[in-house]
Amino acid sequence: MIDLEQRAAGVLLHVTSLPGPHGIGDFGPDAYRFVDWLQSAGQRIWQWLPTNPIGPGNSPYQSVSAFAGSPLMVALEPLVAAGWLAAPTPPAGGFDAGRVDFGKVLTWRQAQLRTAHAGFLAKHDPVEQAAFAHYREAQAHWLGDYALFMALETAHAGRPWWHWPEALRTRDATALAQARLAHGDEIGFWSFVQWCFDTQALALKAYANARGIAIMGDLPIFIAHHSADCWSRPDLYSLDDQCQPTIVAGCPPDAMAPTGQRWGNPLYRWDRMAAEDFAWWTARLRRALDQADVFRIDHFRGFAGYYEIPATCPTAEEGTWVPGPGKPLFDAIERVLGPLPIVAEDLGFITQDVHDLRDALRFPGMKILQFGFGGDAGDEYLPHNWGRPFVAYTGTHDNHTARGWWDAASAHERAYAGSYLPANDADIHWAMIRACCNSVANLAVCQLQDVLGLDAAHRMNVPGTVGDHNWTWRFTWDMVGDEATRVLALITAASGRGDFALARLP
Repeated sequence: MIDLEQRAAGVLLHVTSLPGPHGIGDFGPDAYRFVDWLQSAGQRIWQWLPTNPIGPGNSPYQSVSAFAGSPLMVALEPLVAAGWLAAPTPPAGGFDAGRVDFGKVLTWRQAQLRTAHAGFLAKHDPVEQAAFAHYREAQAHWLGDYALFMALETAHAGRPWWHWPEALRTRDATALAQARLAHGDEIGFWSFVQWCFDTQALALKAYANARGIAIMGDLPIFIAHHSADCWSRPDLYSLDDQCQPTIVAGCPPDAMAPTGQRWGNPLYRWDRMAAEDFAWWTARLRRALDQADVFRIDHFRGFAGYYEIPATCPTAEEGTWVPGPGKPLFDAIERVLGPLPIVAEDLGFITQDVHDLRDALRFPGMKILQFGFGGDAGDEYLPHNWGRPFVAYTGTHDNHTARGWWDAASAHERAYAGSYLPANDADIHWAMIRACCNSVANLAVCQLQDVLGLDAAHRMNVPGTVGDHNWTWRFTWDMVGDEATRVLALITAASGRGDFALARLP
């Protein structure tokens, strides 16, 4: 669908940031409208953040499953159209159109999905029932454990799996069989939600592909400790006899984080994964490719070497670097799946072995324009130093918006960027988009916030922080004017990434 070696442009916007009447962006009508807008602006890529269920801090990078889709993204309109759900009434006070109130949305949406599941069962449509049964069978390799995990989490009031009764914690076969019988209805519900998610995600992808738009997904490298993945295969992770991590993931101290970042994810037992020819990873990437045409793999440097922190250390100051699985992992996956359409997130503390691995696999890396103006002309993040096999970004979800970056920039950065781009207060966002598009990088991607010229109040995430400001941003259609669409189309076309006819030149 997308050739990573040809020039193209796209927009980064998470699904949850879409408009819509039900408190959070989803796979409903506004997603299709956004595809139409991308097409009208000459774009060929829609980049998402991970579509897995959210975890602590509402982060899509700390999910209860590496395979499941987020229930929050299931659109309610198709459930109404199917006759499973009456047109829903928003809760008292309604929803904020510009921000996601996860507390309110989670409770209300789950109630709607449970009502829809009951409606699906009551309808007794044999075609629908057969389609659902076929889905459960086809996805049984991950869905069975995930749905049981969610049912047990519900039954144990949300307590993490290592606090469940020993027989369930250690996956005693008799206890699991009894749990499947006791929680059959709840297992059916969570399976139904995943069926809805997959059906809607694939329909949206097909709609986008038919209009020349590729979907770029996002694959976090690590899994959460409290997850179906860790519970179902604890032998693949560095856990002790009490199911607690002995070492955890993170990154070392630097100028921005004096004590480093302690992410807390359990680390893989790569030796055991290698003994199975990396079958778990092959299954995971096959699942990712069902839902996206290409995907960004997060923290790619961890495959060359990762930072291992003793679980007893409250910060990341005592960690050490350990070699990762390297090329054999991806060779094993490619033997089954063929060439992998992967963009390597190669940001942060990068050593030569990371570059060597990325280049050996022929994965494009990433360049962030915001990083380029702190030094001099030799900075690797300045466009004149980029090569073709890269994806050029004004910034990502972890960065300021372009205008927010400009407002917070040092005097040196402002002076340098103003001269280099050139730009000023009025047009910094367009200047940065133009610089990425005019570069030799094969792909150029900007946040929707940058197309709209929005300031730091519209930032998606601040790494290393937890709070209501993260992951909650949404746009409304009245923010998107004809002029912004026209200018984006013109920049895209002029840089050889789009169709001049869409730019509506005189």
